[in-house]
Amino acid sequence: SPSAVLENLPVVDRAEGVYVYDSTGKKYLDWTSEAVCVNLGHTMPETVKAAMRDQMEKAFFIYGGMGLVEVRVRLSALLADLAPGDINGFLFPSSGGEANDCAIRLARLYTGKTKIFNQYRSYHGGSLGPLGATGDFRRHFAGDSATGFIKMFNPEPHYFRWGETDEAACDMALACLEEQIVAEGPSTIAAIMIESIPGSAGVLIPAVGYMEGIRSLCDKYGILMICDEVMTGFGRTGELFAFQHFEGVIPDIVTSAKGLTGSWQPLSVVGVRQRLKDFFWAQPPGWGSTFQAHPVAMACGYAAVKHMLDTDILNNVKGVIQPVMIEELDRLVQKYDFVKQAPSNSILSASIFSCGQLSHLPPGGFLFELFLDSEAQSYQRLHNNKLISKSV
Repeated sequence: SPSAVLENLPVVDRAEGVYVYDSTGKKYLDWTSEAVCVNLGHTMPETVKAAMRDQMEKAFFIYGGMGLVEVRVRLSALLADLAPGDINGFLFPSSGGEANDCAIRLARLYTGKTKIFNQYRSYHGGSLGPLGATGDFRRHFAGDSATGFIKMFNPEPHYFRWGETDEAACDMALACLEEQIVAEGPSTIAAIMIESIPGSAGVLIPAVGYMEGIRSLCDKYGILMICDEVMTGFGRTGELFAFQHFEGVIPDIVTSAKGLTGSWQPLSVVGVRQRLKDFFWAQPPGWGSTFQAHPVAMACGYAAVKHMLDTDILNNVKGVIQPVMIEELDRLVQKYDFVKQAPSNSILSASIFSCGQLSHLPPGGFLFELFLDSEAQSYQRLHNNKLISKSV
């Protein structure tokens, strides 16, 4: 773990469906789908296994800078068909942090500017650049080495409200952001990089108009919009990408990872719009890594996305799982005074607890553990928010 010492962890023997079994045979409910990434469960479909076996027999590894494998073309074409707007240029790193690091580089190279705006309540990855972009406590792990990142407030602050209504709060948060853009100087700002729905910060679902307002400000001041969908992409919120919940919003760059392969293989993606694709076709960005566009991982990604489409996962998330999650989380809010909110967007949910009513627990620490059954469970605890992230 990037933020804790690994100790007292179960030794995992096997996993099936939504359950994990340790070496003693004890059964755990994987209530967070590991690191919010095993979106399709622990049981890999035979179609995905077959696709990976087939690619391994053809060519298990071809370095992406020296050869092009057919599955890369197929996966790129599939993503171009599925992605909204003119997002049709793709790079394939291995992890979400790498994807965000790549997005930062692309934004700076394309614009010739250096500053990247990020929200305080955010997490963008564990390598140096994404840690510098991160706004929560984990940014301190980057030390003072990462420069050029400017922090902005979320529309959902901890200790005050921007306005009495969601509409008023949204307007004030956007007005404050515009003031900050003008103060920093639009000619110095390469991008505003945000999680479409901040996940580990507590499933902070933006009010109607906020993401649309970010897009408008970016257009007004010649700034790129980067949507980090490492956690929310590929069905986690009931749409292929979470930004599709917001009318007319198409980012200039989008990143994703976890759901692309269901975490059956390590693979991430950076998607760019046509004008950026054209620019970098003429002026290559110099980005690359040994395992970029790994053939077996891309075969897994293609088969996993096809499985998601063939089994109608998105409609299952929206029509079956989401209503249950919302109903049950609302029940907790009504039943317990210390549960103040339970934001939910399909299979990404959280419970927000009152620090004052849990004052006997360590301040600023991990405040609550929710035991769901007698067999035990896996869980994540972040700030005073309980992150819930179920597999479909």
